Amino acid sequence: MARTLAFDRETVVRAALEVFWRAGYESASIPELERETGLSRSSIYNSFGSKRGLFDAAVQLYLGDIIRPRLRPLLDADPDPQAITVYLEGLRTTLQRSDSLPALAGCLLINTAGSPIADDPVVAETIAGYRGELQSAFRHGILARVPDLTPDAAERLASACTGQVIAAFALVRVSASEAAQAVTTALELIASAQRQQTPG
Repeated sequence: MARTLAFDRETVVRAALEVFWRAGYESASIPELERETGLSRSSIYNSFGSKRGLFDAAVQLYLGDIIRPRLRPLLDADPDPQAITVYLEGLRTTLQRSDSLPALAGCLLINTAGSPIADDPVVAETIAGYRGELQSAFRHGILARVPDLTPDAAERLASACTGQVIAAFALVRVSASEAAQAVTTALELIASAQRQQTPG
């Protein structure tokens, strides 16, 4: 009878996530994944089907444990008007902290978008979905902050802010200051929209 594999799946996927986040899918080697997860090659393949299966599990953990909890306050039925500012200011601070994974490695999915695996339709759909989640959350947060915006204006502003955040993630490994400036630009765009909607 085959021996049952005994390990905590979430702990393993979390360890793999850090490898993929820092190195990228293509550069994350099986020996490194073995070392960081504590699983042998055969256990990785038996449990996840392949390196790609482990990567897919890591992406879902990244979305579920890192991305969505931070976006949740923006998606409340009645978001706090400060929620979008709190999110962006918190992101800017994180990107300027040299000991944070986002500062060291950017965003797992934005990094993946520029790698060969992004040609895979499933991966491409996941990346597009992630961008859509960002923009939807930003739109909700912006409308809470600037409630008099028209839906079209809110969508345009959310798209612009999403672009700045994506640029920040792409820039941070090269220049933390430029990444922070991209987030600052998003904050300035929202502040400008708010001033335009304030009488007098």
